[in-house]
Amino acid sequence: MFSVPTAALPQALLTVVTRGGAIESTHFGSVAVVDREGTLLYAAGDPFTLTFTRSALKPLQALPFVAADGHTRFGFTQAELALLCASHSGEPRHVEAAAAILTKAGKSPADLQCGAHPPLGFEARGEPAPPPPYSPLAHNCSGKHGGMLACCVHWGHATGDYLVFEHPLQQAIRRAVARFTALGEKELIAGVDGCSAPNYAMPLAHLALAYAKLGSPEPDAEFGLAPKILSDAMTAHPEMVSGDARSDLALAQAGQGDWVPKIGAEGVQAVAIKSRGWGIAVKVADGSTRGLYPATVAVLAQLDLLDHQAASGLAKWATPTFRNHRGVATGEARGVVSLGRCGEEIKVANNAVRE
Repeated sequence: MFSVPTAALPQALLTVVTRGGAIESTHFGSVAVVDREGTLLYAAGDPFTLTFTRSALKPLQALPFVAADGHTRFGFTQAELALLCASHSGEPRHVEAAAAILTKAGKSPADLQCGAHPPLGFEARGEPAPPPPYSPLAHNCSGKHGGMLACCVHWGHATGDYLVFEHPLQQAIRRAVARFTALGEKELIAGVDGCSAPNYAMPLAHLALAYAKLGSPEPDAEFGLAPKILSDAMTAHPEMVSGDARSDLALAQAGQGDWVPKIGAEGVQAVAIKSRGWGIAVKVADGSTRGLYPATVAVLAQLDLLDHQAASGLAKWATPTFRNHRGVATGEARGVVSLGRCGEEIKVANNAVRE
């Protein structure tokens, strides 16, 4: 296991916000970069800071279903598989895919227990959302919930209580999360996500480890090719994982099939770098996406992952300009994170799970 410090390390300065050339605000947080063998390679701040994974957990939550070959039984397309891992924008293509997932599994939108909210695409495009009611199909987590319902149908489990922590589906997801993060199930701190599904907090480095494994081309001893199937779907259809004008789509496009990015609420970003066998996890302490976007791009730059094309595609996320109500530019945000190289002594066994 990682040699976790007994006392928390201080958070690092990740992003500064300027006005008139002076720093007006700052965002602190932490970064962890881990390889598939469990070595902490680079870090900033406290790489073991306790972090709720939020939507960065979604690919891991889909693992039991895909490992059980449920996607083949129901004939899910690769785009629909990507939607299982999505925080989508509620665009027509997302709503249609979510509806198709439910239909193929013999369920309906009424079976979704994610609730409803204004589709995220309106905010991303800078447009006002129409008044309610909103369909649960347009909820950013409807793909994840559709996959959970399909898994219950595939296994013959009840669906009315599929979000209960002790439901067989959630137990299977918890085992998958424990395996890929190399933590014991009892070490996962449970909470309830915004969509009412169970979610888990863990040291940030363990989230990075999970993404390093998610990007592996080799089969997992327990989950087979499920990680590869899901990560390939996410890179083949990044438009299904987020949506137009969203950061995860920009990151995936910049990575040209090599990066598997997934944002989470409250300032969480995870990225698998397939070619290097790395997982990257970023947490902004104040939960701000304003601080998260520039910090994430700065981390990728420091790791020498940005060529000219990628840097150009991510420019607006690296240094977003802020304007007032007259459209006058008043300042910008800029990532200033400084990664440190870590020693080889900080490791975790690749498949170790403690109970």
